[in-house]
Amino acid sequence: MAAEKLFTDPYVFWLNGTGTQADIVLSSRIRLARNFNDIPFPNRANLPQLAKVKELVRGALPDLEAATGLRYQYIGIDELTKLEKNVLIEKHLISRNHINSPEERSVLISEDSRVSIMVNEEDHLRLQCMVSGLDLKTPLALAMSLDDAIESSLSIAFDEKMGYLTSCPTNLGTGLRASVMLHLPGLVFTQQIGKIINISPQLGLAVRGLYGEGTEFTGNIFQISNQLTLGFTEEGMIDNLTGTVHEIITHEKAARESLLKSSPDKVVDSVWRAFGILRYARSVTEKEVLILLSKMRLGVDLGIITEVNPQVFNELLVASQTNYLRNLQENENMSQSEIDKKRAEIIRTAILKFAVGG
Repeated sequence: MAAEKLFTDPYVFWLNGTGTQADIVLSSRIRLARNFNDIPFPNRANLPQLAKVKELVRGALPDLEAATGLRYQYIGIDELTKLEKNVLIEKHLISRNHINSPEERSVLISEDSRVSIMVNEEDHLRLQCMVSGLDLKTPLALAMSLDDAIESSLSIAFDEKMGYLTSCPTNLGTGLRASVMLHLPGLVFTQQIGKIINISPQLGLAVRGLYGEGTEFTGNIFQISNQLTLGFTEEGMIDNLTGTVHEIITHEKAARESLLKSSPDKVVDSVWRAFGILRYARSVTEKEVLILLSKMRLGVDLGIITEVNPQVFNELLVASQTNYLRNLQENENMSQSEIDKKRAEIIRTAILKFAVGG
């Protein structure tokens, strides 16, 4: 993806609507935390030390490209506009923490957006690999190839007892975070989602919102990830998370069937109302858009709405976001009314773009 398209094209490879269980599992992600020996972690490092980290990573770029067969854009966080930074957050390619102190921070993003390497975030390196659907093994293999390429030429902070050393103690050990993003309207509408959230810590898992830790549960989208990394193997953590996700998928499918059986008229009316607003409205707020999109997607997945492909939901998760819209218009000062009108226009266009037979 060319540099300019990174900020103006809503498409991202890892959210393209393909893959296993893609009607419920939007994406799978593997993230590795790594730090260099003899350089203080980012929260303790001074600017020259952070610059040294950037220099080391940039020097390793040819090895990373050779190891993965991917090309990467090298982007300095402090060189981006405020809107561009927020678009990368909306695409899940960097974190909000990464832009809080942009000096000597950077990110490497693969041309297909399946890989992003955050430099000097909470750790010196955050290697992040993502795919569409339920598949943690593919991004794990890609992340490991990146890790091997880095460790072949650079010294990484590692302890024989503690494993990889990280800024946050919960990342000690493998330094691995595996997460899956799910669309769970059935469990929300049948009021069963609370059970999933409450039992997750007992399984060593965390449940978060669309944009991770500290974000609200909006649009019936949830991220489920492993909480602990010390004392576990990468394969063990992935198997535990995958097994749990399969259980959640089973419950979600049962909840959807229950909704159709117990309240068919109510479900049909609700999803068609949402589709009608999205298809014809001239103004849609940020607060309501994810709720409407979730209902429309449920209608598509249940076979109630056949006029549009489900991929429209995935694309609009990015294309309907406020910062994306402002950046698209190259206007940071758009009024709320202007944003809501532009959002509605983008949604109407996307529905036509993804119309069945269109």
